[in-house]
Amino acid sequence: MIRHHYMPTSETTRRDAAPACLKDICIFLSEYAAWLLGSGATCIRMERNISRMAGTWNCRAEMTILPRHIHITVSHPEHSDSYTYIIATHEMPISFEINTLLSRLSWEISDRKLSLMEAKKKFQEVIGTPGTNRWLMLILAACANASFCRLFSGDMEAVGVIFLTTLAGFFLKQELGRRKVDVRLTFILCAFVSSVLASGAAVFHLGTTPETAVGTSVLYLVPGIPFLNSFSDMLAGHYICSFGRLVHAVVLTCCLSLGLLSGMLLSGMSMF
Repeated sequence: MIRHHYMPTSETTRRDAAPACLKDICIFLSEYAAWLLGSGATCIRMERNISRMAGTWNCRAEMTILPRHIHITVSHPEHSDSYTYIIATHEMPISFEINTLLSRLSWEISDRKLSLMEAKKKFQEVIGTPGTNRWLMLILAACANASFCRLFSGDMEAVGVIFLTTLAGFFLKQELGRRKVDVRLTFILCAFVSSVLASGAAVFHLGTTPETAVGTSVLYLVPGIPFLNSFSDMLAGHYICSFGRLVHAVVLTCCLSLGLLSGMLLSGMSMF
């Protein structure tokens, strides 16, 4: 639910002209913040970007950042007028590309003194940027997870098994994400499928390190970015958002562990 509040001044001319400007700036900054936080940015980055753009338009921005909502108040430097907007965080996969482009936009607005209309146009171009090719992501994720297997002393048979199991698991993750399946259920199912397929190395006696294959089969699901962002937010003093991100990361880790253990039990593999 979105709510807004406007505090008028006693000056008639400013009451008629300024609020519309503040309203447009506040809504733009709110949408920008929702996309930036949803793409995986830290709270400190969002604060700096928002303050940088607000200063360009001779305003001040105060924010309260929650795990799922952002509360922004934009005001004149002398606090004569203000406008408040509450917006939900944009739900999307973590995207370093969108994160980088949005941060670059804030610097462009500051350096080139772009107007609000120009900023809105460029913002729409950024959020309309096509994502990384899903097939390329699939191959790169499989290669990365296979490299982890090798890093943990897996033999070439185990590396090959992990490459194939990661292809299957990551493809399932992509498809479930496209169908808006709950992310916790997605992690359980993907970890289960990957661990069951990786257990084939032990069932069919492929190589000498089947345990390594099973252990590394779910590493592509580890929520590293939420863990890192939670600690970054804690150091910056955003304790509520930090705790929320940490809990979310822990829940996802428990989900992938549940899927992994379920796959091992189904395959008859010992945990020790």
